[in-house]
Amino acid sequence: MIQIIAGEKGKGKTKHLIDRVNKAVESSTGNVIFLDKSTRHMYEVSNKVRLINVTDYPFITNEGFVGFLYGILSQDHDIEDVFIDSFLKVANVDETNISHTIEEISNISKLYNINFTLSVSFNEEKLPDDVKEYVVVSL
Repeated sequence: MIQIIAGEKGKGKTKHLIDRVNKAVESSTGNVIFLDKSTRHMYEVSNKVRLINVTDYPFITNEGFVGFLYGILSQDHDIEDVFIDSFLKVANVDETNISHTIEEISNISKLYNINFTLSVSFNEEKLPDDVKEYVVVSL
């Protein structure tokens, strides 16, 4: 399953995402991963969450990011939830490749039974129609 928290920069997407991360830790029977572009939110998420600063791993394309996800999953077969803050920046995604990247993540989700929650700095109206179906919060 994929869920998207959409909205312009500064609208509170990260707060919603962190709330969901901490709730997932309480109810999850597997491991919870939080991908971000820094460690700034380290003290806001439960210490049971594996926080990964993606800037420590240099990939320059959205395909590289998808490969990065597969690498994380290959090391931990107990992952149940993956949260990605600043998805567009973290995954090197823009309006030209967001649909393809979301489709790839959807395939990963189905194949490994993993829930993905992404914060996306786009108004819901600007997202492609095939991506809008995943929006659960629009700010």
